[in-house]
Amino acid sequence: MNITIKEKAEAMLNNKLEAGQFVRVGVAEGGCAGLTYSAEIAHEMKVDERVVHTAGEIRVVTDEKSSKFLDGLVIDFSDDLINGGLQFTNSNTKTTCNCGLSFNLVSFPKIEGIKCNN
Repeated sequence: MNITIKEKAEAMLNNKLEAGQFVRVGVAEGGCAGLTYSAEIAHEMKVDERVVHTAGEIRVVTDEKSSKFLDGLVIDFSDDLINGGLQFTNSNTKTTCNCGLSFNLVSFPKIEGIKCNN
């Protein structure tokens, strides 16, 4: 699986993660384009999760359902006041919504009837 963690995200995560913690990345239906990424710092893996990427001490963990959407993922970090935090982009993205919070990947059908909350 091809996942890239950019320098700013790596520095932030190395500073934030405590021993044994990891980044849980998930994908769910939502937003204008159909899919949204979520992320949280955790220390216990769930039954259906596995490590899909490591960069030094940083581990990225996801469930089986979300893993098919993570190939090509780039994780960056922004300290902007508006929309700051971890930023997710994917080289396989076909469409995104205007607010930039949701996406749809090439070869995955767009989910109709979903509206942005922003």
